[in-house]
Amino acid sequence: MRAVCSLEERVHMNTENPSQSSNRERAVGVVGGWGVLPFVILLIPGSIALLIYSMAAGVRDQGHPYWAGMILGVLLIPTWIILLNGFFTLQPNEARVLVLFGAYKGTVRTSGFHWGNPFYSSSSFRQAVDYGSLGMGVEETAMARKRAAATDPHRRNKVSLRTRNFNSEKLKVNDKRGNPIEIAAVIVWRVQDTAQAMFDVDNYDNYVRVQSESAIRHLASCYAYDQGDDSTVDEVNLRSGVEEVSAALRTELQQRLAKAGVAVDEARLTHLAYAPEIAQAMLRRQQAEAVIAARQKIVHGAVSMVDMALKELAERHVVTLDDERKAAMVSNLLVVLCGESEVHPVVNTGTLYT
Repeated sequence: MRAVCSLEERVHMNTENPSQSSNRERAVGVVGGWGVLPFVILLIPGSIALLIYSMAAGVRDQGHPYWAGMILGVLLIPTWIILLNGFFTLQPNEARVLVLFGAYKGTVRTSGFHWGNPFYSSSSFRQAVDYGSLGMGVEETAMARKRAAATDPHRRNKVSLRTRNFNSEKLKVNDKRGNPIEIAAVIVWRVQDTAQAMFDVDNYDNYVRVQSESAIRHLASCYAYDQGDDSTVDEVNLRSGVEEVSAALRTELQQRLAKAGVAVDEARLTHLAYAPEIAQAMLRRQQAEAVIAARQKIVHGAVSMVDMALKELAERHVVTLDDERKAAMVSNLLVVLCGESEVHPVVNTGTLYT
């Protein structure tokens, strides 16, 4: 029997179909930076030289600067300053989202040295971690945000496309039978659609963390920890159904994280145990089950050996035993075979009938 929770129940929080999102990644090309760099390099000294020449030569020749050349030189200085802001580099498995005056223009995924419109947005501070949600105080949050502003890997709207790991903390939840358990998982994920990651959620790193923990909690409530007392029911459980549980966790995570443009490559449980308050009781139950199973096997083997001994004695005509002697022999053999302590034989020199 499969888990009671269906896929529709696992994704009940997704009220919006991700395919209906208006933000979809569009690939766009930009100019190579090495082709524009020589022009900007020549423009820098050229504008300064033009400005100096217009002032010096004009005063020397006609007593006042060449106004046309001077104005052109003044205008060229902020021009090359603005052009310098258009250069950017991308490492392998890195992309930049191009936003012009609030409008999404496309995504560049080609690694290398590029030049684009200098007025493309040059920062994405909103992608920094929400330190306040991590329990930091006001002063600590302010300092953390200042550090994030200086070292934010998403500056200039850059998004890493590399595969990442999220190792969840140990979560205390109730399984399908209501037993408190501790569970943790590792999720391997990557950004697949940069437009959705940037614009459909406020912070995709934090979104992955929160949704992953929520999915793990919901998954634990859909499966029992182990088979339990009813061993006749073929039910997938957390302890033995590793592949089925991992596949269900990955499916639910993919459904939850699709609206953030995130692809889940793998999801597996890394920790599974009973909660401390019932761990000892469950350990005793498991020990009792193991002892019962061992006793059943011992008794089954002892009965088989006694039956074999009686048959061998009868077939070889070693001794003729009546029912009373057979019962005594069976009792003695079962004591010897099933007893835990060493047996001390007692030699009977008389007869069973005196």
